Amino acid sequence: MTSVAAPAAAPRFGTARAVADVVLFEGYVLYPYRASAAKNRLRWQFGVLVPPAWGDRNGEHSAMRTEVLMEPRGDSPLHAEVRFLRAQRRTVERALPGGGFEPADALDLPDRVLVPWDEGVVETAEVTVNVARLLGGAGEDGEVGPGEDADGPAGREFVLPFSCAAGEDTEEVRDAAGTVVGRLVRRRERVEGELRLSAAELPGPYRVVRLTAVVENTGGWRPPDGGPADREAALPHALVSAHLMLALGSGAFLSMTDPPEWARPAVAECRNEQTWPVLAGPDRGDDVVLSLPIVLEDHPHIAPESPGALYDATEIDEILALRTAALTDQEKREARGTDERAGAVIDLADSMPPEVLERLHGAVRSLREVTGPPVLSTPGEDTGLPQLLRPDTPWWDPAADRSVDPERDRVLVDGVSVGAGSRVRLRPGKRRTDAQDIFVHGRTALVEAVLHDVDGGVHVAVTVDGDPGAELRRLQGRFLYYQPDELTPVEDGA
Repeated sequence: MTSVAAPAAAPRFGTARAVADVVLFEGYVLYPYRASAAKNRLRWQFGVLVPPAWGDRNGEHSAMRTEVLMEPRGDSPLHAEVRFLRAQRRTVERALPGGGFEPADALDLPDRVLVPWDEGVVETAEVTVNVARLLGGAGEDGEVGPGEDADGPAGREFVLPFSCAAGEDTEEVRDAAGTVVGRLVRRRERVEGELRLSAAELPGPYRVVRLTAVVENTGGWRPPDGGPADREAALPHALVSAHLMLALGSGAFLSMTDPPEWARPAVAECRNEQTWPVLAGPDRGDDVVLSLPIVLEDHPHIAPESPGALYDATEIDEILALRTAALTDQEKREARGTDERAGAVIDLADSMPPEVLERLHGAVRSLREVTGPPVLSTPGEDTGLPQLLRPDTPWWDPAADRSVDPERDRVLVDGVSVGAGSRVRLRPGKRRTDAQDIFVHGRTALVEAVLHDVDGGVHVAVTVDGDPGAELRRLQGRFLYYQPDELTPVEDGA
């Protein structure tokens, strides 16, 4: 592939590349990970840029367009990296007794079953260009970039052509005794494309630049005369799962998902076709953009619980790992023979320790400390803060907070202080939820406790007068609960 100038942004692309790899292999091989499964017969669905001859005929796309806003500082370098998969067609041949080979549908080996399959080869094209060059200046180094003529006007569209040469490799297949029983033939077709970069400074009080990046399949492939004119014939010449990474040497990109208010009109005018750009810098930085064929939020990242790639992101990792481990031995042999990545998934599921599998069950990330660490105080000391009787007491246990005491707390009901031992009349009509509210409406009851929930609500626990199970309710702590506005105080002796 192509590399122009030093890839100085490579270290900063680490976070973005981890997410991009997931998208790169999205749906690459689906559970149950064998080529014979129906879901693995129609492949290459995400970010496919087909040759123009096929796209014009069938409505598929041959280019993707990314437009983002950025605030470069000085003569900042801009690093761009195009990544995609190239479909490598693998066929299987059986060894003949007298020498030579013949095509075969499968090679059955003790540990795997080899079958024809399209493998994905990662390809990359990268370039570094100064923003000043894109805006019309010569830049600090005065160098001319790819696609520019030294005698031509500076600042015109910057073009980086790239290509992947056709090729063919063979790999011998041997049995346990070391005898050659067949071979795998891998064929790659020529793939051609280009990255076009341009920029324009927008009018206004802020120095904002709109960057346009177009990745296009420029291959000249056409269906052969009398040959198959189907998608399978075009795919070896396509850019599969194509995506783009951008990084500013100095400056920042603006979020296209949640831009500052002053930039919203300019963001609305940006055209993003067949892709969606998000911020993806390390440590939530805004100097890197990842433009993908799916919609993500800014700063996407891989869950730390994930033990490895499963290539089937439409499934839950825990379920997928369990189902993969439950495949039969024959199904696992077929999966291992389908693709090396499928075999790695089988090995991962078979060797996953229980503690790693348990970690896949779920994680809570939204909880955060909002009150600071607990403050301990000695009995009788008035700190003005809740007193923790036991540091190991759960937060939801009333005993954890000395400032809350259900048996002594009181609440105002119609201007009357009500607490444990008070008598009230039940008026639950305002929030009637079941037939029980009808049965107790108008009945008198004894207040057993006043409780406060974590949202600041107040609930009054009562036992109904005349209830033969009232004593049992007290022993079990199973009361009826009402809010203060559903009660009316009853005077003593009434």
